[in-house]
Amino acid sequence: MSGPLLVVVGDTLLDRDVEGSVRRVAPDAPAPVLDEESVTDRPGGAGLAALLAAGQGHDVALVTAIADDEAGSRLCELLTDAGIAVYPLPLPGATPEKVRLRADGQVLVRLDRGGAPVAPGDPSEAALAVLRDASAILVSDYGRGVARNPRLRAALQQAKAPVVWDPHPNGPAPVPNVRLVTPNEAEVRKLADDAGSGPMLSTVHRAGQQLRQRWRAGAVAVTVGANGAVLCHAGPTPLVVPAPGAADGDTCGAGDRFAATAALALAGGALVSEAVQQAVVAATEYVAAGGVTVALAPPEEKTDRRAEEASRVISRVRAQGGTVVATGGCFDLLHIGHLATLQAARKLGDCLVVCLNSDASVAALKGPDRPLTGQGDRARLLAALDCVDAVVVFDEPTPEAVLARLRPDLWVKGGDYADGGPDLPEAELMHRWGGQTVIVPYLDGRSTTRTIAAVRGHSEGPS
Repeated sequence: MSGPLLVVVGDTLLDRDVEGSVRRVAPDAPAPVLDEESVTDRPGGAGLAALLAAGQGHDVALVTAIADDEAGSRLCELLTDAGIAVYPLPLPGATPEKVRLRADGQVLVRLDRGGAPVAPGDPSEAALAVLRDASAILVSDYGRGVARNPRLRAALQQAKAPVVWDPHPNGPAPVPNVRLVTPNEAEVRKLADDAGSGPMLSTVHRAGQQLRQRWRAGAVAVTVGANGAVLCHAGPTPLVVPAPGAADGDTCGAGDRFAATAALALAGGALVSEAVQQAVVAATEYVAAGGVTVALAPPEEKTDRRAEEASRVISRVRAQGGTVVATGGCFDLLHIGHLATLQAARKLGDCLVVCLNSDASVAALKGPDRPLTGQGDRARLLAALDCVDAVVVFDEPTPEAVLARLRPDLWVKGGDYADGGPDLPEAELMHRWGGQTVIVPYLDGRSTTRTIAAVRGHSEGPS
């Protein structure tokens, strides 16, 4: 293997999205008629957890139950094509399916196939061997029986690799001494039979500690949606890990991303607290990027969530007759000079969109030792400012392509262009749609280059 091996254990099902349009009502029943336009299949349950991890470049094996039927064959095809090594347990009956009929982004009805859960057969020796070879193990329980298998449970209890257990209310308790259990808030309340009132933090901590002791688990990390996670460990004080900013969107698969990230972090030697912090960041970024639809889309179909947000902001301002302002730069080390420019730009209109050079673009402009701060962190810092309404990252050396797409009314540059000379490079482009380029003053003496030079000079000086 080229890296750590994540072995996912759990129940897999086939998710099928049927997209179409509704233009009429059926003549024989008061029901909408869906004209089918496309069908998309993907693994669900533990299969989705494995697929998301493999999509991040990790070596992944999946121990799961798959029936000898058409849905099972389709699942094996999807998983194998993604580079996942599948170790199937015999499954009597049918492979479970969830078929969603959708129109205009809304689910009209969901059809479940496969019937009630049926106990799968025993794992093969090869499946037990891959558990022994694992760098990390994620039990992704969806309550259909895989996690109840006695031979699997014995192997999990004897595993040397860190085990992360993502439980289900209809599933069994984790085996003793797993490193981390990752229920969400609703699950931890149901599993602990705790419907008590009171603040979320105290209720979650109480239930999480109860389960940790009952299950003899190392720790329980309760995910609480946009609020991040609460880690209940052996100490009396919980660790609250907030989400890094708002992340509204499709949360399908976010728990899988959280648990897999935590398992891989533990495999790399991280403390449980560090693993949970990494997992919160990964799950938040996953939702912010568009969730499962974007994560599993071919590269050419993936969309930039920040660009979509910028388009929504611009459309809203234009609909109200407002002025759209844009500015751009690397913003490698955000300093007071940047803030002054951004605040001045925002005062010129009704929204401010920052066009941010990507890491590759900064390196091409500034040299291979830049940027010091990655584009994700730079974008988050800018988006957190009250004067910034949206951030768009671009890869090109200049922002001309992104400006042509956004078509702002004003393009704002800093004061180092204010001494006359030729027009700014973007001025002619702005004129094409009637836009205007303007300059606002810099604060004297503030620059990223000067800050970096001062820090390096200090570090290289006498101790």
